[in-house]
Amino acid sequence: MHPKTRQILKTFEEINKIPRRSKNEEKLALWLLEWAGNHNFEAKTDATNNVLIKVPPTPGYENSPGIVLQGHMDMVCEKCKESEHDFSKDPIRCVYDGEWLRGDGTSIGADNGIAIAMGLVLAEAGEKGEIEHPPLELLFTADEETGLTGASGLEEGFFEGRILLNLDSEDEGMFIVGCAGGQNSRVTLPVEWELFDYGKEGGFGFFRLSVEGLEGGHSGVEIHRQRANGIQLLARLLAGLKEKIGSDNLRLVFFSGGSVHNAIPNRAEAFIALLRSKEGRAEDFVSGFMQTLRDEYAESDPEIVLDLKEVENRAIFETAGGKVARKELPLGKVFSAGTEERLLGLLLGLPHGVHRLSDTIQGLVETSNNLATIRTEENEVRILSSQRSSVMSRLAEVTGKVETVAKLAGAQAEHECGYPAWEPDLQAGLLMKCRQVYTGAFEKEPEIKVVHAGLECGVIGSKCECIEMISFGPTIKDPHSPAERIFIPSIGKVWFFLENLLKSYR
Repeated sequence: MHPKTRQILKTFEEINKIPRRSKNEEKLALWLLEWAGNHNFEAKTDATNNVLIKVPPTPGYENSPGIVLQGHMDMVCEKCKESEHDFSKDPIRCVYDGEWLRGDGTSIGADNGIAIAMGLVLAEAGEKGEIEHPPLELLFTADEETGLTGASGLEEGFFEGRILLNLDSEDEGMFIVGCAGGQNSRVTLPVEWELFDYGKEGGFGFFRLSVEGLEGGHSGVEIHRQRANGIQLLARLLAGLKEKIGSDNLRLVFFSGGSVHNAIPNRAEAFIALLRSKEGRAEDFVSGFMQTLRDEYAESDPEIVLDLKEVENRAIFETAGGKVARKELPLGKVFSAGTEERLLGLLLGLPHGVHRLSDTIQGLVETSNNLATIRTEENEVRILSSQRSSVMSRLAEVTGKVETVAKLAGAQAEHECGYPAWEPDLQAGLLMKCRQVYTGAFEKEPEIKVVHAGLECGVIGSKCECIEMISFGPTIKDPHSPAERIFIPSIGKVWFFLENLLKSYR
């Protein structure tokens, strides 16, 4: 293990004691400002709660170009169904599993807490004379995961450096030089309710129908793996079940699924009124359809679980982005037949997955869509769709498809501002230097890649002229899911590369 790896992991564990879901990074920002004060480093925040810590150069580097080390403070908060973790207050427990570090049934926040830890340890190492470096600015942005809000809100002149090292990539030995742009769409379908007598025709029961056991994952990094979408699987299940037992024998009361815009939904649930005399046929259909889905997704999602069971408690707890909300399900009413038809048609019609591959970079997803979340409210169903593309005209195209399907279903679609793509420059001086340093350090060439995930580089580059950027980081698997884990040996390799890169600017 590299000597600095333990210190980085210790700092990372300290960071993980501080709740930091998206839009709730205030405590971490205050902790960072206090840390800077304790080390006599100049620090500041802006109106968006971004944090900047200035680290003076080590002797001999006073005239070197300023370098910005950049990462984001927030994390995607996902957990296993059985976990009782509360992301609003509980520290994240780090579990060492051989050469991997993971959470205890939760996402661990290596995306992107590891960038913060590496930046702080690097500043301390320079302060102690353990490494050499130019003037540094540690830029930690807010609310990256829900739309790059912090980067978008950066004030002019907030940082001075024109060489930016983004530490938010997830494969050691890979340099990212371009990424997709993105846009979220919020689709709202009005709900018409009708009164319902559960005692009619021999008696209806109140049942929960669920899809669970899916892999989920990052909607940029894993979208090409064609993993199952829990929301669409549940819509397929409901449509098939209604056809099998008769539409009047099953009435929809509630539909919920997904957690955040950039995670593929790994579960979904519906609550239904089901005629008890049809329960046996319904169970048989659910069991058979589960096997059908396991056959369809044998490679990507082999553990799909469909479940139908009668329940009495009409109070449920919805989790989204680490927040838990209690809801009382409607008593004595169900969706109208028209609402059911429009909703299922909408969910089955909305695009999800890879829309188009790149014509110029082999294997790169150019354009995709993630049908991300659905929530049932008192008078409407709200759906969140997240589009990505490295070609902005095609981003507009797939966003238009979302709007068209919404209109056909009688829903409204509102689109957020989005963020631009980061166009690659394969001849950039920074890339050439990084390749040279990496090859000298490890005697092998790094991989150069453009990714489909959204990185803050695109936004920062659009706001700051004459800035060179590159993205790299240690190896992280299954980000944005409870299976998220970081490969410990890769941390030391990134540190060694970063140490040599900074030293080369003398």
